[in-house]
Amino acid sequence: MQEHKGRLGLTLISLMASLVVGNAVAWAADADADLTPAGAQRSASKDARIPAWEGKDTPAAGWTPDKPRGAFWQHKSEKPLYSIDAANVDKYADKLSPGQVAFIKATKGYRMDVYPTHRNCGAPDWVQANSKRNLTEAKMAADGVTLENAVLPGVAFPHPKTGAEAMWNYQTRYRGMGVVFPSFYTVLSPRAGSDEWVDANQEMTLFFPWAKKGAATPAEVKNTLQAIFFQYKSPTALAGQGAVGLNSFGATAPEVSYYFPGQRRVRRMPSYAYDAPQIGMENQYTVDQAFMFIGNLDRFDWKLVGKKELYVPANAFGIYDFTAKLRDVLEPQFISNASRRYELHRVWMVEATVKSGARHTAPKKTFYFDEDSWLALVSEDYDAQGKLWKLREGFPLPVWETGSCDLETFVQYDLVTGRYVADGVTVGGSKDIRWITDSNEPRFRLDYYTPESLRARSER
Repeated sequence: MQEHKGRLGLTLISLMASLVVGNAVAWAADADADLTPAGAQRSASKDARIPAWEGKDTPAAGWTPDKPRGAFWQHKSEKPLYSIDAANVDKYADKLSPGQVAFIKATKGYRMDVYPTHRNCGAPDWVQANSKRNLTEAKMAADGVTLENAVLPGVAFPHPKTGAEAMWNYQTRYRGMGVVFPSFYTVLSPRAGSDEWVDANQEMTLFFPWAKKGAATPAEVKNTLQAIFFQYKSPTALAGQGAVGLNSFGATAPEVSYYFPGQRRVRRMPSYAYDAPQIGMENQYTVDQAFMFIGNLDRFDWKLVGKKELYVPANAFGIYDFTAKLRDVLEPQFISNASRRYELHRVWMVEATVKSGARHTAPKKTFYFDEDSWLALVSEDYDAQGKLWKLREGFPLPVWETGSCDLETFVQYDLVTGRYVADGVTVGGSKDIRWITDSNEPRFRLDYYTPESLRARSER
């Protein structure tokens, strides 16, 4: 066991605490010169295929939030270095997840275009300062899955020691105090032999009461991780349905209230969490699969496996082009090759295994988090027999309003049925996502997310 240079005075206890399993680098519990405030390795990889950390991204002159972002990205003219498909996937398999390999081999015409890597995900200075405070102030509860304390917004655990800590880094990522979707789609591809899609258009607002500029703890925001409101506009079978929900930092169950227009009633949905099927999605999409993962961690044991290099979605402007046509981007078997972009990044791997005595339709899950942003870029579900079942890919992009990166659109491929779900899709919606850093709008108060407020908005 080799100590870091200049750290000969570390005690045996602190040294052991700094080790992470697998391919992870060893680092001390205080800030290291080669680590970013988020805990990523600042330097380039030995072969330079992964460059040193840049930490920011700036649009070309003339961009405003009502214009397609991809047209103003300064690297938009880059060409792929190479492509990965069924003919050569074995050559690159050591830098692909098992789900990616399986899907490439099983899907005719599918390919991954690999581009030069850009490490352009950072955070505002004040968020980075909160992340540094978390080196000593963040704390998990005794149950190992509840976030008891952290300085937010900021990376709760820049040097994670458990898989649960890594999951909280993702769930508390900085993306402003709120995200507004004026018009987006949740899309379910057709069954085999059918050409009938589910294109569910809706509006949605997310509110993070701890993410205003400054510093807050879970206790100071009444343990509220996230508030959510959505309402369907189409298709006819779903139009008018909507919901409000509150997710906590792990100590309490989610609070969900759902409006059914046919009954003109708001119903409490105490079991609408975990692996409950989402309404209208033909049992292809569970509640906790939204946003790659959402909800409490208490049904799983979370293992931090280590760090590796992986081809992951990155700078995915093509899937956020709200001026494009839906069917041009979402093809029957997969999201179009031209709309996806991949880069080689270092990622943290987390493995979730259902706890003894608990149940879940996917008893095992894996997650791969980008080291710079803590975004969950790849995830997999395994069934009760231990067989690979579903592959998810999240599509990140730099958000110039917040000075950070975010992930709102993702796809989930079912390796058994051949169908897929894509959510947070602004393609075809004619309006972009709005990332809000400061606002006094009513939607950024918790009283907007009550059953009474939902009923009043729905019955107008």
